[in-house]
Amino acid sequence: MRVWALPLALLALVGCVTQSVPRRQQQSKTPVVPARPPVAVDPVVLAKKLVSMQAGWPRSRKFDCARLKCVALTFDDGPGEHTWRLLDMLSVRDVKATFFVVGQMVAADKGGHTVRRIVDDGHEIGNHSWSHPALTGLSHEALRRELEHTEEIVQRLTGVRMRVMRPPYGATNEEVAAETRREGLAQIMWNVDTMDWRDRVSSVVARRAGSAKPGSIILLHDIHRSTVDAVPEMLDTLGRKGYTFVTVSELYGRTPSPGRMYMAR
Repeated sequence: MRVWALPLALLALVGCVTQSVPRRQQQSKTPVVPARPPVAVDPVVLAKKLVSMQAGWPRSRKFDCARLKCVALTFDDGPGEHTWRLLDMLSVRDVKATFFVVGQMVAADKGGHTVRRIVDDGHEIGNHSWSHPALTGLSHEALRRELEHTEEIVQRLTGVRMRVMRPPYGATNEEVAAETRREGLAQIMWNVDTMDWRDRVSSVVARRAGSAKPGSIILLHDIHRSTVDAVPEMLDTLGRKGYTFVTVSELYGRTPSPGRMYMAR
């Protein structure tokens, strides 16, 4: 098949599947996870994404973080109203990060434009549950829904199957580890906490991030204006120290193992 014909073939396939598969019955609402909101998917965008995924995702960048001073910036709880501005900042400096998204926030972003841009800009995207509960306090079924609902909406919007997750509040146990293993998700924690959710002062957030060591995973939240305001100073401080900014998977040189917990390299 000619290369230019492949996206057209994929579009035809998507159309056939859409017409032939009957609509699923609406799931009943639960206190933890509401019924899935309708998501409009552009078949052209999906076809292009499927083609690009043949070469792998995220786009491969090779770093030897055993020798380089690497640090992974991670942003939780979005996408929010400040995420697009953050993506602009990172794009200007060609910095890649890892975004742990909340399913409800993805659903609230009409059209999924922000989550699509996260993927299109080459950032790594991870599962941060559907409604941000402490996963350790849920039944097995509720735990499964929290992860699967977010997985499904992100995959429908972007074509990406997430491989990393972060349990809200860092709350995990053997049951959470077992479920993430079944879902094919590695548990990504952190070793630098900027406490940006508590202290909404950009200079304080930037100073705490600047204390990172080689191999650090830095915890941030892109839902806070003060955190996004701190990013330029944060990048300048770490850049002067010779750090290379990488995604979580790039930090380890591979996709982390499902179910396993990671705090730093």
